[in-house]
Amino acid sequence: MTSTATRPGGPGAPPRAAIAARTLRTDRWWVQPVGIAAILLLFIVYSTIRIFMAKWYYVEDYHYLTPLYSPCMTDSCVPGSSHFGTPFGEFPFFLPLGIVAFPIVAGFRVTCYYYRKAGYRSLWASPPACSVTEPHQKYTGETRFPLFVMNWHRYFFYLAFVILLINIYDAFLAFRGPDGAFGVGLGTLIILVNIVALAGYTLSCHACRHVMGGRLKHFSRNPVRYRFWTLISKLNVRHGTFAMVSLFTVIFTDFYIMAVSAGWFTDLRFIN
Repeated sequence: MTSTATRPGGPGAPPRAAIAARTLRTDRWWVQPVGIAAILLLFIVYSTIRIFMAKWYYVEDYHYLTPLYSPCMTDSCVPGSSHFGTPFGEFPFFLPLGIVAFPIVAGFRVTCYYYRKAGYRSLWASPPACSVTEPHQKYTGETRFPLFVMNWHRYFFYLAFVILLINIYDAFLAFRGPDGAFGVGLGTLIILVNIVALAGYTLSCHACRHVMGGRLKHFSRNPVRYRFWTLISKLNVRHGTFAMVSLFTVIFTDFYIMAVSAGWFTDLRFIN
């Protein structure tokens, strides 16, 4: 028995099967891309609103600073929230106080390999699911504006790693009570969980894995980097999980700090 079918994309072969239906899949293939699109849009809308609110981002008594405003380096920041000084003057109302870090973090996530896949499939429907026809008539890859920015991912990673260190420092300060002594509250633990999620997402990044061992020809001659590469490779398997979980931890951390700062409820204190 012989077959006249040709390999997709082969010489003289049509780009797709010649069927009238958009897809022959009968399962609910659209559930996952729609769910991911909803999560991404939720984070985009929430974070956009919050960074332009310019209030309720710092709790002075417990040194809680939301990650959406860290580092706050302008004279417009409330007293105590500028952990690294205020090299910038007063910001006009249309500039978010967290403008130093937010473009870096946003660029890091948008160009992330996992988010690129999620964004293409859910927001751009390119393609929405396996074996489902792509609605776009033309595809130029990541060679034109604005998609060529996707090639800057490794550079965003370097900057995002610095932001992660700043967030870790903010978490360290959150272990101080009203009198400056050691203290732990519910907000402290929430910030700590967020740091773990952000660290997991950042360190499991493909760019981080490449930095550790991508260009090594002899692992035996670089045992330290090999150990780091091995550890990051294990984290890399969970990169997508860290990517989605960290979205929720950032939102929850920011919301909790906003609620305490606004006086909606008080922070539950365990020590001091």
